[in-house]
Amino acid sequence: MIRRKAPARLLFCCLSLGVLLLETRCGRGLSPALEFWGLGREGEVVASLVPEFERRNPGVRLKVEQIPWTSAHEKLLTAVVGKAPPDVAQLGNTWLPEFAAIGALENLNASLASSRAVSPDDYFSGVWQTNLFEGALYGIPWYVDTRVLFYRADLLARAGYSEFPRDWNSWREAMRRVRPLQPAGAHPILLPTNEWEQLTLLGVSEGATLLDSRGTRGAFRQPPFEAAARFYVGLFHEGLAPIVSYSQLGNAYQEFARGNITMWMTGPWNLGEFRRRLPAEQQSLWMTAPLPSPDPAAWPGTSFAGGSSLAVFQASLRKPEAWKLIEFLSEPEIQSRFYDLSGDLPARKAAWESPALAADAKAHAFRVQLERVAPMPRVPEWEQIAQTVAEDLEPAIRGRQKVEEALAKLDSDVDRILEKRRWILSRRTQR
Repeated sequence: MIRRKAPARLLFCCLSLGVLLLETRCGRGLSPALEFWGLGREGEVVASLVPEFERRNPGVRLKVEQIPWTSAHEKLLTAVVGKAPPDVAQLGNTWLPEFAAIGALENLNASLASSRAVSPDDYFSGVWQTNLFEGALYGIPWYVDTRVLFYRADLLARAGYSEFPRDWNSWREAMRRVRPLQPAGAHPILLPTNEWEQLTLLGVSEGATLLDSRGTRGAFRQPPFEAAARFYVGLFHEGLAPIVSYSQLGNAYQEFARGNITMWMTGPWNLGEFRRRLPAEQQSLWMTAPLPSPDPAAWPGTSFAGGSSLAVFQASLRKPEAWKLIEFLSEPEIQSRFYDLSGDLPARKAAWESPALAADAKAHAFRVQLERVAPMPRVPEWEQIAQTVAEDLEPAIRGRQKVEEALAKLDSDVDRILEKRRWILSRRTQR
C-alpha cells in the first residue's frame, strides 16, 4: 500500500488543534503547576519558601501569585464565578463563611482525619473555630491577628501602676490618673471612631453574642453589649479618648511618642511598626498588655480571633498536592521562619517556642491573649455588619443620640442586612 503524505495544511490544522486542546486543558486546571494565591506581603514571603517545598515534593511545581489585599476579595470571587480559582489560597478568616456558603471551598474534614501533620490540638481553640462553617472545616489557621493594648509604661509608672490594670474600672481610673501627666489637649487612649473592633471586643468580653443563636438578627440591644457600649461611649464623653477617625489623627506613632496617646488597642503588625517608627531612646518606654476584663477574676478580656487561613478550592484538580502545601506551611519550623520573614504571628502553638518569639517580651501579651479569643459570628454578612457597628455608634459618641437609640438603630440595620439569610434558612426549613 502506498502511503501518501498528509498535506501540509492538514498537518498544520492538526498541530493547531493539539495546541488548542492542551491550552484548554491547562485553562481548566490541569496545568502541571500547583497554584497558590497569597495576599499582600504574605504572597511575597511564600515565594521565598517555594524551593524548600518543591525539594520535599519532587514532581510538584508551585506557582505563587501575589494579590494585593485591596483587590483580593473581589478577585477571588471573580475567579470562583469564572470557574478559574487557584488550588490553594490565603483567606482572611472572616471571609471563610462567605466562600464556604457559596460552595467555593473544599471540605477539609477528610484530609484532617488522615493527616499526621495537622491536629486541632496544635492550635489556639478560638482561632481554630474561625475555620468551621456549619460543622465542617474549610480552612487551616495560618497566622493570627488579635488585639492587645500598646501603652506607655513610663507614663503609667508615673501614675502609680507597675503593671497594666486587669479590670475595666481600674483601667478607666488609670486613664484618669495619666491624663494630668500628658501634654495639654492630649488623651489617654486612642479609639478611632471608624473602627469596629474596639467596641465589639468590649461587648464580647461582657459575654455579648452580637447576633442571635441562628445568626439571623442583631443582639446589640441585649444587656451585655449595652453595658460595653456605655463603657465605651463614656470614655469619649469623659474626654479620655479623642473623637477622631484614624485618618483624622495624623501620625499615630508620632503622637504616641510625644505622649499625646498613652494607650492604643491594636494588632500584631504594630510590633514591627513601633520598633521602626519610634526613636531608639523610646523603645524601652512602651509595652503591651492583654485586654482588661469587666471582671478582674476573668482576666484577660476576650479579643477576637483574626488572621488568615489556608483553604483549598473545591474546583481544584490537585487537592492531594494542595493539602501537602497546607501541611508544609503549617509545620512549626516553617511557621517560625514565616514569622521571621513577615512578622506575622504563628497560629500553631509550638511555633511560639522559637527563640525569636520566646525572648520577645513585647510579643508575650499576644501569646497570653490568644488563649482567650473568640471568632466573630460565622455568617457571610459579618464584614458588612462590622462596619455598621462603627457607623451606628458614632452619633452616640458625638452626643447626638442616646446609647439605647444607637443600639436600636444598629439592631434594625443588622436585621435588614440579614434579611436574605432569614429567607434562605426559612426555605431550608420548608423542605
